Amino acid sequence: MNAVLEEVLARARELVGRRQDEDCGTPSVKDFCRYAAALNDGEYLRRARALAAAGQPVEAPALFLAATLSWEDGPPEEELRPDGLARRESPCTEGLAVRQVHGGQTVRLLRPLFAGTPVTAARAVVAARHKQGRSGEFVLLDLQTRFLDADGEELTCVDETIVVLP
Repeated sequence: MNAVLEEVLARARELVGRRQDEDCGTPSVKDFCRYAAALNDGEYLRRARALAAAGQPVEAPALFLAATLSWEDGPPEEELRPDGLARRESPCTEGLAVRQVHGGQTVRLLRPLFAGTPVTAARAVVAARHKQGRSGEFVLLDLQTRFLDADGEELTCVDETIVVLP
């Protein structure tokens, strides 16, 4: 097996099942509306603004949590990996000469998120495996991010696979 991929596997196996929590903050109606505006969802914008003006709870757009890694600014361009990913989006690969591509994602919407609800992202490497394909060898990293409210109730769960290539 390629030495770099062997290192990725070794790092991943040390992390399997170890949850890392990240405080995502408390999204607001404005955060929801910015997301909806990026999707050109004018109907959501009108509805959310009307609910907020009436003092009613405002629910996030369906894929808001799955599409938002954090509410902070992203990393400066010079801090991105050569494949365009931020270091925090590249588990087990820091400092290694690898490329990564997204291998698929499943999103489970479990409970609605309302503006003003604190959110925590609980991330974990679920599995790592070495594979051989027509174009060579690679590693599959299975990751899970569970978005939780302040009571620990799961709002959204994202399972994804990252393909790591030498």
